[in-house]
Amino acid sequence: MQWRAMPLALGMLALALTGCGGGGGDSDSSSDGGGGTTPVPSEPSTPSTPSGPSVPSTPPRQQGQLLSAQSLSEIGVDSFTAAVAAGTGRIPPLQPRYSVATYRLTYLTRDADGALVEASGLVAVPKKAAGAAASPVLGYQHATTFTNAEAPSLNLAPSEPPLVLASLGYIVVAADYVGFAHSNASAHPYLQSQATARAVLDMLDAAQQWRRAAQVADNGQLYLLGYSEGGYATMAAHREMERSHSPLLPQLRATLPAAGPFDMQVTLDTQLERVRDEYPAVGWMLSPGALSHLGSTVRDEVRRLLLRALVPADADVRYDARFLDTYLADDKETLREQNSVHWGWTPSVPVYLFHGRDDATVPFAASVSAYDTLRASGGAPVSLRECNSVVPSGHTACVPEYFGYALAVMGTAP
Repeated sequence: MQWRAMPLALGMLALALTGCGGGGGDSDSSSDGGGGTTPVPSEPSTPSTPSGPSVPSTPPRQQGQLLSAQSLSEIGVDSFTAAVAAGTGRIPPLQPRYSVATYRLTYLTRDADGALVEASGLVAVPKKAAGAAASPVLGYQHATTFTNAEAPSLNLAPSEPPLVLASLGYIVVAADYVGFAHSNASAHPYLQSQATARAVLDMLDAAQQWRRAAQVADNGQLYLLGYSEGGYATMAAHREMERSHSPLLPQLRATLPAAGPFDMQVTLDTQLERVRDEYPAVGWMLSPGALSHLGSTVRDEVRRLLLRALVPADADVRYDARFLDTYLADDKETLREQNSVHWGWTPSVPVYLFHGRDDATVPFAASVSAYDTLRASGGAPVSLRECNSVVPSGHTACVPEYFGYALAVMGTAP
């Protein structure tokens, strides 16, 4: 890999991509905008009939429907350059190319129980000269964050990954996920495959509707990438695209899911081992496959410990971690059906997995399981790139290498 060919401040992106900590923020979707609201085309009225005057129809609310688009701010190249200069310096900073216009979209998706819910996300558009080549679309799925203020459409710092990637020439679409920003009153359906996939794909659909209405051209190419929970969301979305024969699928060129808990059984078995080692008072009675035999008091305590290993007590986003109850009931089939994302599909475009072997947050074994399962499906090529730029190859430490790898796979945007 030639680092000179990757136009990105990789070290700066590393801290933002892992989404660790931060302050709280408001959930009011109008709280940090400039500009106004971009109108969304309405459906035509119902034709009049001979018996009386015409009555305007109300478009039915449906999944993937674009509700509104709000112009937020434009970030200049100088701001990106200054952010690069203030980075960690672990990777040589490289020059952004474009100013970026940002927008917050609201759209309809489904929550963990299948009910329609209004959600939001960010679209970041590089400001290119008239006649310049159209950009590819990059679906960016953010890593786990426990503060609402870190949602993509609320955090417009020029060091944030979606914005830096847009400054390189990509049109970046980043779902906030249910539970963040516009939908902060709802619980976040954490690591629940169907709701996660729908939040991503419905945002991509809404962004495509907005681009057509606003005449923002793309080049017909789509990539999906993300790290940690973002890697999980990337694979969940890709699987759903394949299973549902999504209209977006012909645009998809590759997915790059990194360091995600794709196999939830493997992931939670590893977390249980850590609880067992750290809390010997209850650890001696904890074995995967025998948890349903625990008494209710011990079981509640184990659930609390597992949840605290995943979500800190000071989070200002509510996490719906119902998969823990499934796991503690030893219900492997339900955990597989509703939470794991590595099985039951065949990729039609390449999948580029990435993970560090020394990751103590998400086990490397989860990526090995995904690699073996997807390779066995007989579809498009699947690869697993091991992080090798740092020792130990930990969860956060491997983020810069992942960005470099992803950009090398996708190539330079026009």
